[in-house]
Amino acid sequence: MSLLEIHNLTVHFPLRRGLFRPARQFVRAVEKVSFSIERGETLGLLGESGCGKTTLGRAIVRLIKPTAGTVKFDGMDPANLSRRALQAKRREFQMIFQDPYNSLNPRMTVEQIVQEGIGIHRLAENAGSTRDRVRDLLTKVGLDPEHMRRFPDEFSGGQRQRIGIARALAVEPKLLICDEPVSALDVSVQAQIINLLKELQQTSGLAFLFISHDVAVVAHMSHRIMVMYLGKVVELAEAKELVDAPRHPYTQALISAVPVTDPNTKRKRIVLAGDIPSPITPPTGCPFHTRCPVAQFPRCRVEVPCLREVARGHWAACHFA
Repeated sequence: MSLLEIHNLTVHFPLRRGLFRPARQFVRAVEKVSFSIERGETLGLLGESGCGKTTLGRAIVRLIKPTAGTVKFDGMDPANLSRRALQAKRREFQMIFQDPYNSLNPRMTVEQIVQEGIGIHRLAENAGSTRDRVRDLLTKVGLDPEHMRRFPDEFSGGQRQRIGIARALAVEPKLLICDEPVSALDVSVQAQIINLLKELQQTSGLAFLFISHDVAVVAHMSHRIMVMYLGKVVELAEAKELVDAPRHPYTQALISAVPVTDPNTKRKRIVLAGDIPSPITPPTGCPFHTRCPVAQFPRCRVEVPCLREVARGHWAACHFA
């Protein structure tokens, strides 16, 4: 049994013109997304800004209530749990947020931030063992335990993200949802955080849903990669397979934009026309057909492509993949 199983997860946000008027339009942020994550696996989630990556991550941890679909964690659907039972279950799936500057309470010390979850879930016997646990966590993420009495604004962006990681690890989760955890950091600090996450996975067997728009970072971090466009999954494959032989035109365009370090290697740059369509009024048929360089009409405009297995373990939602 997979650690996390998602089936037809859908998230729509209603648009209302007045407080008491019924919604006539919806932002279709996530549309019938299905996938699974195994224990100890990293699934990379790739796509442009606005494709629904963050909404999907927040819906999994119940920060956003899904419109439809099921989320099963360890075979159990959190939606069927009582509030108290959900709180107890939540310690097993935690989230690392994108912005290390706004995701930490500026009025709490590092010690208070990290020990909050330990206290809620009663994971330590007394104040002394709680403090020892906080010290161990800060050491594990590469911070000086002697700085635990300091406030977040006394730390750099990379250090704050490490505090966020320590906070997430404090409750001994099985799954971490990493929402663009390095996008707000300098390149040198990005490498440190990525290496830290990989090391933590090796030592503790954590599973990750690693959300990013950076192809190189996702490829380095992930076992498998899932690509989203306009709220839908358009491709899913092993990381190396997807980078070396992308089958969906959107994925091909994303990978063509990655700089090539070898001067003898030539890669044709695929430039997509236009902007991402509005999720309020998505295109009919294939959601990518308005920008696709290989679209054929009228089929692509009318027929919605299903996510099908085009090679062993390689899935793509394209009529011509």
